[in-house]
Amino acid sequence: MSGRQAAAGGFWRDNSLTLAFGGAFLVVLACQAVAGRAEFNEQLATAGLQQVTFAQYLVSSDFAVDVTENWQSEFLQFFLYIFGTVWLLQRGSPESKELHKAGPESEEEQRMGEHARADSPRWAGTGGWRQTVYSRSLGMVMALLFVLSWLAQSVSGSAAYNAEQLRELSEPIGWAAYLASADFWSRTLQNWQSELLAVAAMAILSVYLRQRGSPESKPVGASHTATGVEG
Repeated sequence: MSGRQAAAGGFWRDNSLTLAFGGAFLVVLACQAVAGRAEFNEQLATAGLQQVTFAQYLVSSDFAVDVTENWQSEFLQFFLYIFGTVWLLQRGSPESKELHKAGPESEEEQRMGEHARADSPRWAGTGGWRQTVYSRSLGMVMALLFVLSWLAQSVSGSAAYNAEQLRELSEPIGWAAYLASADFWSRTLQNWQSELLAVAAMAILSVYLRQRGSPESKPVGASHTATGVEG
């Protein structure tokens, strides 16, 4: 095997988790677009209206709101989980830190400042605002992605809602009014509750159940009370 082939194989292996889930995301998104367009055209046909092409559906508010309402709930889940697990604990779960490590931990434990190593990110070893920002950058980016996707959902949801109102010869409403509407909060809360349930279930089930070889599980023979131990 040539060095180039070995390097290519190493790239796919070293990034297989991101590539596999990223590829699966694109496949599922494409399938959602196909199914969503079929459902949307059925609704238009029932109302006696002209059906839309696949390209028209891809740029429609109906497709946008269906996608973004799921994105914002996922990013909210990770934002809450990242920040929540700084302080919140679950005895026996690999999803939790060890019970004596609640809080942001010391600079030595976090390899910050003078405790940074040669291979540590540059901003981990600096002081001031750069270290402060970098030490919270994952949660901050997840929060930003949540806000942006929530905003996109609210705008596209308002457009989709008003398009339906016009098809029914009803009065459209403004964006602010849509934010207070039952349609917006029904879409939003049904996604939030499912994400929170999934996190809670993972935290408690991983106390007693195992998945051999997964870093999301404790080692198969680990005690049920072992906390913060990954397989």
